[in-house]
Amino acid sequence: MTTYLIGDLQGCDAAFARMLDGIAFDPARDRLIVLGDAVNRGPDSLAALRRLMALGDAAQCLLGNHDLHLLAVAHGVRKMHRSDTLQPILQATDREALLDWVRNRPLALFEQGWLLVHAGVLPQWTVEKTLQLAAEVQEQLRSADLPAFLQDLFGNEPDRWNDHLQGPERWRITVNALTRLRFIDTNAGDGGRIDFHCKQEAGQAPQGLVPWFSVPSRQTQGVPIAFGHWSTLGLHWAHNALCLDSGCLWGGSLSAVPLPRPGQRWLQIHSQPCPRQLEPMPF
Repeated sequence: MTTYLIGDLQGCDAAFARMLDGIAFDPARDRLIVLGDAVNRGPDSLAALRRLMALGDAAQCLLGNHDLHLLAVAHGVRKMHRSDTLQPILQATDREALLDWVRNRPLALFEQGWLLVHAGVLPQWTVEKTLQLAAEVQEQLRSADLPAFLQDLFGNEPDRWNDHLQGPERWRITVNALTRLRFIDTNAGDGGRIDFHCKQEAGQAPQGLVPWFSVPSRQTQGVPIAFGHWSTLGLHWAHNALCLDSGCLWGGSLSAVPLPRPGQRWLQIHSQPCPRQLEPMPF
């Protein structure tokens, strides 16, 4: 069995279909894990979501910030953004099945020695702590009162980790780290704080902003981590962290990598060129 990791789809279903053909994906033999943001902004989020669901147990998808946004819009907690392409999902005859599938996705996985997240991991967290915190949020997402939980989920505070955080504050910073993290502001001292504003590539960030995977004190340094979310970083391998968001939405490519087998010391990257759906973000 081969387990493939794939970067952000964001509703680019045609590229997703070509990727599955290109790697000769066989759901009877292989497994697929999308690293979050299956939907939104791309041309066919509904088809991408249905394609993932149709693969059954052979496919898994982490929750990304756009997937959580879909749930919030569907439950009346957030308004649709101008660039959102979620309406076909919300108007679909199988809407409830689609939303139920999304809410039951994990926020983090540990597969074949790799930690998998959508965006990042705070420096203070171990692998075990990351999985524990993700499970706490997942329990809330699957609870009977999802709209009430979503009401408290969005916002930028707190932006520093504290082991004593409880309830909505603890869940919010967990979600923000796992689905939105790019940079840690080391100017803030005391372990740093999450920066929510800079979306540039690592080498263009203001002084003091450090990519989360480059923080010297990171507790997960000894474990390979795969993530997406950071299209301006692109396909990137450094500090035992692999970014697979190669900007499919922005006219880059969709990237996939088979998880290496024990003893394998190289990564095999598969890429599918993607037509531009949105113009590059201004900075």
